[in-house]
Order: sequence, then structure tokens, then C-alpha cells
Amino acid sequence: MSRPCLSFGLVAALLLAGCGGDQPQVPTASNPASYTGIGVTAETARLEGVARRLALALGDSTFRARMYAQLQSSAYPEGKLHLQRTFQVANRTALRSMARLNGESESVTDSALRATRALEVYLPVPAHRAQWKGDTRLLVATADRDGDIPVAYDLKGGRHLLDPTRPPQTPVLAVVPVETDFDLPPVRSLVTCVPTADDGCGGGGGGGGGGGSLVAEPGLYMTRAHFDDDFEGWLKGSSEFEIHIMGQRGATDSLVKYQCAGEHRSSPYYWDGENTWSGTVMLFSQTGINAYHAAHPGETFRIVAMEDDDTSCEMRVDPNRWKTFVATIGPLYRDITGATDSGTTRKWVVAGKSLEKLLSALASWIKTNDDLIGNAIEDKVVGEFHTGYNWILRADDNITHGWIKLEMR
Repeated sequence: MSRPCLSFGLVAALLLAGCGGDQPQVPTASNPASYTGIGVTAETARLEGVARRLALALGDSTFRARMYAQLQSSAYPEGKLHLQRTFQVANRTALRSMARLNGESESVTDSALRATRALEVYLPVPAHRAQWKGDTRLLVATADRDGDIPVAYDLKGGRHLLDPTRPPQTPVLAVVPVETDFDLPPVRSLVTCVPTADDGCGGGGGGGGGGGSLVAEPGLYMTRAHFDDDFEGWLKGSSEFEIHIMGQRGATDSLVKYQCAGEHRSSPYYWDGENTWSGTVMLFSQTGINAYHAAHPGETFRIVAMEDDDTSCEMRVDPNRWKTFVATIGPLYRDITGATDSGTTRKWVVAGKSLEKLLSALASWIKTNDDLIGNAIEDKVVGEFHTGYNWILRADDNITHGWIKLEMR
């Protein structure tokens, strides 16, 4: 996970500021001496106007009660709301209220909301969601990217800089770029679960997707996963782990996504996993595998784990970084960094050579936020073994970031 290097002076200032009880554990923006070689990014600065407007509006009890009710009634994970849609619907009542409470015209407030990228608003820290009951003890914070210094406003418009590595005691309402697909209804696993003697239907170690045997089509499934980090800063809320199936694009040496399992996918690809998870989620249907083999005889596909910091199930990794990663890791394992089914009556998933080294050009212009957890490589190829798992996630510098269990069903 990408985080800025904090100077000793900044760390000390942040830790000292954390001793103030109900006060946010931050040095104020008027104390630039606390910062050496680090500051608010230009992208975050462009979001400050929206965060400040929302904070000032939340100083009004009626506006705050309405916002609290909307957050509580949200059906999306972590109580998320699409900020622009929330304030530009219902006859624009909320927008007019925000404008009035900021002492500006409706058109100015509307322009400020439209000028920024799509934003979502929610309380990302579980303890904060439990604590905040619609009172004035609240900060509104924003940051463009995971690891950026968050800029926060109190309900009187005071500006603060937060520690990007740990949340303050004061509840924080985040205003951050959209990760959730608000064009789709909230997704939950709908596949019928048939309990097994091993793990029942509840799954283990947290996370969604259920456990046991699923009544679904044949294909490649993941039944266990472990990651050694959450790869997510506190302002970005809970981790959104995804598993991407990447395969050959046409007759090129480039890779393109064929399937994805994640939090915003429908069943049987719905998967809301945590750092340690067990259950059942399909990664690639047998129909999809057969079609891939027919179009690309002898080619394997790659299984790649990501932590999503942007649009769900879209791999946004800098192509140059990916090319360097594959060029480094491939020779270590004689390019046996892909996967395929055995092709026999008794099917299982096996390792195979993957020579495709480039990402589709689609990603070349995207400023990425996504974290590469690792390319799945069979344990016997890596020479690393973990009980109950059979594929290892290797990332940059050949570092292991986790392991998963794959099986054909």
C-alpha cells in the first residue's frame, strides 16, 4: 500500500496532538513548521471546497439530523452515500440548504459539486460509526488517494491536517472519490448454500460469500484466502479485495480481464473477503474457461489479487509497473506464473506458463490507486507451503503478500 514517508517532526507533532481528549489529534494548518518535505497533494486540495461546505452545513442541527438519517438508512456497505446525487435530488432541497448555510447562491454550490470528481460520503472507521449519533462532535475529511494527508474541517470551518496512518478520536465523515458502483443496487450473495461437514454455510474468519458447497455451475472456485495486510488507509474504510482473471488479449502479448470476483459483483462472483476468509466464490466458470481455451489454445490465464481503491473490478495498475513486475517475477519461476484446468475428466487447477507481459492499453492513461497484492503461483512452483492453501500471492520484489486455496468444482 502506498503511503508517504513521514518526517520525524511530523510524526512527533501528530502523536502530541493526539493527547487532547475530544480534540482531533492533528496539528493545525497554521503550523507549517510541523511539516518537513510533505504536504497536501494538489488533488486533495481540489476536494477541500466540497468538504468545507459540507462541514459548515452540518453545523446546523436540522441539516445534520437529515444527513445522519440518510447515512443510517443507506443500503450500501459502510453506510455510503453518493455525495453529488444526495445533494442534487429531491427537488434540490439539500443543495439549497447547503448553499444557504454556506452563505452562497445555489448556483455556486452546485458548480462546486459538479466541478469535482464523483464523491462518496460515509464514516469509514467502524468505531466512529458506532459513536456518532448526529451530534456536533464530528470532522469532515477528504483525501484524493490512499496515503495522502487527509484535510479535515470541523463544523465551524476550522481546517486540520490528519495523520494518514491512524484516525483521530473524533468521528470523521469522509468525502472521498467514489469506489462503490452506485448504478447497481447493493449486492449480497444470493446463491443457495448447502452445508458441508467441514465449514457449514457461515464461512470462517469474517467476510461474505458464505462457505460450504454452492448450488452453482462448474468452474474455478476460491475457498480460502489470507492477506498479510489490509492495503487500505483508514479514511478509505474497509478493504475491498478482488480476484481478477487475466488472459491473452486476441493474438497479442497483452493481458485483459476476463472475470472478476469482488464486493460489487453479483453471485456467484460476489465476494466480500477480509484479511483471513473462508467460504466459496467462483472465479472463472467452466463455460468461460472452455471458451478461453478455444480462443487461445495452450494459453494459461493469470489469477491476480488486488485491493481496489478506485472503480470496482477494474484493474488500475500502471502498465510500466506491471511490465517491470512480470519481467522480474517470470524468470524466477521459468514463467510458470499462470493457471489452467487439468483438461482431464478428474479436473483440478494446475500451474502453467504465462508469457503475456503487458496490460491492455485501456489502463495506460489511468492514474492508478489500486494495490497489487500478488500474482497467484502454485505453491509447489514457489516452494512455499501453508496448510489448507495451495497458491501463493507474489508481488513486487518477489514478496509474498498472502495465499489462497483454489479448486475446480
